[in-house]
Amino acid sequence: MAWRGQLSQNLKELRILLCQTSPSSSTARAFVERNYKDLKTLNPKFPILVRECSGIEPQLWARYDMGVERGIRLEGLTETQIFKALEDLVKTGASLKV
Repeated sequence: MAWRGQLSQNLKELRILLCQTSPSSSTARAFVERNYKDLKTLNPKFPILVRECSGIEPQLWARYDMGVERGIRLEGLTETQIFKALEDLVKTGASLKV
């Protein structure tokens, strides 16, 4: 899981959108609760934004160089699948730099 320490090298910003109360966002909330501290410790100056809005569909957004953004819907995903989606976004950032 070395890619977790490369967020700041391959991305400009990470945004997690979720609802504070809806069942569809429960896995995204659990992911943030369990992993935010570790990701922030590994990438202390990297902006990891958690945006809460009532009724919103859970999403994960990555912003790369030149304003390029990629988003993934998180509804119905497990925490493991969310981790895999984040890993894919980080790897996409690495490939965009080539």
